Amino acid sequence: MRIAFATESDYEYIRNHDHHISESLILPKIKGNEIYILRNQDDSNIGWMRYGYFWDNTPFMNMIWVDEQYRDKGAGKQVVLFWEEQMKQKGYNLIMTSTQADEGAQHFYRKLGYKDAGCLILDTQPLEILLTKNLN
Repeated sequence: MRIAFATESDYEYIRNHDHHISESLILPKIKGNEIYILRNQDDSNIGWMRYGYFWDNTPFMNMIWVDEQYRDKGAGKQVVLFWEEQMKQKGYNLIMTSTQADEGAQHFYRKLGYKDAGCLILDTQPLEILLTKNLN
């Protein structure tokens, strides 16, 4: 597997697969190098990771997706570590992510050194767990 910054040629793939982002935000995020594409050896797309900024100054991983047949093979961990290194190189000391309390991803993040930092309660959603990691 390899990780690449998404390009405009990845727009349709992201638009058709990532249903958690407004279509109008996809191109600006691509141009800002805020979406990574995970590619298989044959160069086919097997997932993506996208981030933004919490409070406009703290990198926040918004979404990571790996296609079902490629899960549990290290792709998720690889893209998270890649993103962490990118953020460290940009001078960030703290990064964030979140996951719903009814999702297993919380255990994945904790194994990678993320610490529980609070939660968010919304009327129509399960509890959202906020996690942080210090890059120092």
